[in-house]
Amino acid sequence: MFTEIKYLNIASPQLRNFKKKSNELWNFSCPYCGDSQKSKTKARGFIFRKESNLIYKCHNCGVGASFKNFLKNLDLKIYNEYIMEKYKKNESEEPVVPQSRQPKVIKRDEVVKSLKKISSLEHNHPVKKYIQSRQIPSKVHYELFYTPKFYKWVNSIVPNKFPELKGDHPRLVIPFFDEKGKMFAFQGRAFGDEIPKYITIVLDNGKQKIYGLNRVNWNRTVYVTEGPIDSLFIDNCVATAQSDLRIGKKDNVVLIPDNEPRNFQIVKQIEKFIDDGYSVVLWPESIKQKDVNEMILSGMTESQIKKIIIENTYTGLQAKAQFMFWKKVEIKNEKRVSRN
Repeated sequence: MFTEIKYLNIASPQLRNFKKKSNELWNFSCPYCGDSQKSKTKARGFIFRKESNLIYKCHNCGVGASFKNFLKNLDLKIYNEYIMEKYKKNESEEPVVPQSRQPKVIKRDEVVKSLKKISSLEHNHPVKKYIQSRQIPSKVHYELFYTPKFYKWVNSIVPNKFPELKGDHPRLVIPFFDEKGKMFAFQGRAFGDEIPKYITIVLDNGKQKIYGLNRVNWNRTVYVTEGPIDSLFIDNCVATAQSDLRIGKKDNVVLIPDNEPRNFQIVKQIEKFIDDGYSVVLWPESIKQKDVNEMILSGMTESQIKKIIIENTYTGLQAKAQFMFWKKVEIKNEKRVSRN
């Protein structure tokens, strides 16, 4: 890892509070989330050795990345120099990992062989009816799958992930494909009352958990939702499968938080998005549904939702001003509900 360490040191002046903790551990303030708006001494970003790779992880925002992707996001010029040096040494652009330790990635064709695509189910199949009842666009049914025994299927990919198969049940499988069509994670959504409602399995911790990478065009405006299903109703949209919508990139990126009752944690999360310089959708008071799929089910069209999103996207000082107004409206509504 000589080359990686060399270029980490070259990039270190751009990393606030950079410190070498040990021979294989470095600590600094996260360049993705800024770490803290109140304290400039906070440093919760770490680069560490995992097997024969250097991995980045932030214990504040949760972003994880390979060293190559971390460097590419931090400084493109240094990244290009790093790649050139790797090539000059006749090394692969990707770190060399022993075969037995390769991250588990599944090709799209392998998924198709072991699972049933929603697009291939009969129209009277219960799962097909469920997908249709959610009005999920038929054009993406081929990327959604069904397994009658979720725990058993997961164990075929990640041995002994679920040691106890009692209570195994069917789930909708939502694969996370990278730009090359390889599955690096997947989410299992329950059809009934099974807990938890969503189970997310990550197969490659070196990749940031983003759904829709195989379809996104980064040269256009990219929208980010929390739920993968919500992202299917919005053109050029990805999802994070978590409430933190920050994906590292800021240019041409619009964050679309769920429209849930605004508790303290949600307010602080959205405020953090704005402070970090992202464009954020602040849903108008007229929207009562909690997410995009519910808006669709209420009778709204995709074009209507897109229009509302465009009209209610804010950034910078305008976002800060609108956020203060939005927050006051929500506090007023919450007080009204509590009195009733």
